[in-house]
Amino acid sequence: MEVRAVARNLRISPRKVRLILNEVKGKSVEDAVALLRFMPSPHARDIARVVHSAAANAENNHSLSTRDLFVKHAYADEGLKLKRFRARSRGRVSPRLHRFSHVTIVVDEEEA
Repeated sequence: MEVRAVARNLRISPRKVRLILNEVKGKSVEDAVALLRFMPSPHARDIARVVHSAAANAENNHSLSTRDLFVKHAYADEGLKLKRFRARSRGRVSPRLHRFSHVTIVVDEEEA
């Protein structure tokens, strides 16, 4: 049974989050959390929260054991874009986009 958790509007671009999520895919929940704990990226903490949430959803809503869970899917979609402008030379401006992302973690029970 697949169980998921979603974190919306994380203030990091989806391109950067996907680098972290690719390391987590296919690992057990315990291994994924241990890996994220020692990653140098400060955003690994946000992703670890989503993994914990997915495991808690599986345990509380579907009575699954957290020891048997693994990360089946992990992906990041585009969220909001804050459009800002930076002053440039000769009275011109250039756009700056602050990108947000929606992170989805899907956990499933391992087959015995």
